[in-house]
Amino acid sequence: MSSVSPDKRRKMESALNQLKKHTVVVADTGDFNAIEEYKPQDATTNPSLILAAAKMPAYQHLVDQAIKYGIANGGTEEEQVANTMDKLFVSFGLEILKKVPGRVSTEVDARLSFDKDEMVAKALKLIGLYKEAGINKDRVLIKLSSTWEGIQAGRELEEKHGVHCNMTLLFSFAQAVACAEANVTLISPFVGRILDWYKENTDRKSYEPHEDPGVLSVTKIYNYYKKFGYSTVVMGASFRNTGQVKALAGCDLLTISPGLLGELSQDHSTIEQMLNVEKAKSCDLEKIHLDEKAFRWQHNEDRMAVEKLSDGIRKFAADAIKLETMIKVRTLGCLYTFTNDVLAVSIEMILFMRLLYADSSSLFLNHRRKSSARKTASNGQILHLQPH
Repeated sequence: MSSVSPDKRRKMESALNQLKKHTVVVADTGDFNAIEEYKPQDATTNPSLILAAAKMPAYQHLVDQAIKYGIANGGTEEEQVANTMDKLFVSFGLEILKKVPGRVSTEVDARLSFDKDEMVAKALKLIGLYKEAGINKDRVLIKLSSTWEGIQAGRELEEKHGVHCNMTLLFSFAQAVACAEANVTLISPFVGRILDWYKENTDRKSYEPHEDPGVLSVTKIYNYYKKFGYSTVVMGASFRNTGQVKALAGCDLLTISPGLLGELSQDHSTIEQMLNVEKAKSCDLEKIHLDEKAFRWQHNEDRMAVEKLSDGIRKFAADAIKLETMIKVRTLGCLYTFTNDVLAVSIEMILFMRLLYADSSSLFLNHRRKSSARKTASNGQILHLQPH
């Protein structure tokens, strides 16, 4: 039996399987059927992905269960919707954890991006819901916006509560440095959105993968982290094409959409490891420290990062509002159905009671008639026996 040469085996192997040898592949989706198909190690979600998945017929039972949970916990309409949203995000996370051996990332509401304490509170609530479902916090990454407040929320969650954080909407080197100094578990620099900005705001409309500004940004961050021994890991995100993915082979993790995972699974070109620790340690980057003032200034100096961070927060917030609106409509439907059910049961009880009352009245009247007849008959006998 002839053995297959290593070169031929590589050619037979898909780009996706080759990539998995260098990088932890993560599915960027709320559709757990897609997750099952491509078998990633972890999975990430966000409000936009949950909104898309919540509209799919296959997942309506999760929406309905979350709404029932929100109603059952009572409170104002706002509190019910908030509880429903939290339950829905965790419900999707629970289903995803049935499909992946690793972790799921669940995102804190983007509208809290500038409130550290509220982000911490929301994160702990989400972790609590996972715990109630029997999931250890080590299998969950809490996603937080990479604002200064978000990074400090990540620091507190990691240090005081042992909650692992995934810092998202990261576009600047200043954000990456601050996250590393906060000792968070993971960051998600957005490759594709960086490219989008440069295509929209410069004369250049196309880039080769090795000169793609998003790829260059992630490469610099990865090299900085590895050179100076930070424990925070890098997960490239928001890809626009497989060229960007291949150019970052060797990055700690890459979170990839089902569409691109599908393309990589059909691609049999050779994947080379582009990033590695040895190469990173020889780069010429200098170590820097950022307090809040320095962070805000350096981040502010990066026009692309400022615009994309604010734009990302707005878009995630807008999708969260759309999801809330959908929940409110569905909640009204559930309440309407519940009210109708209660009304129907009430009517049935009233009819039953009326029938019961009618039967009881009839029995009582019959009993009185029989009693009266017996009494009349008895009186007649007494009178008959009396002497004249």
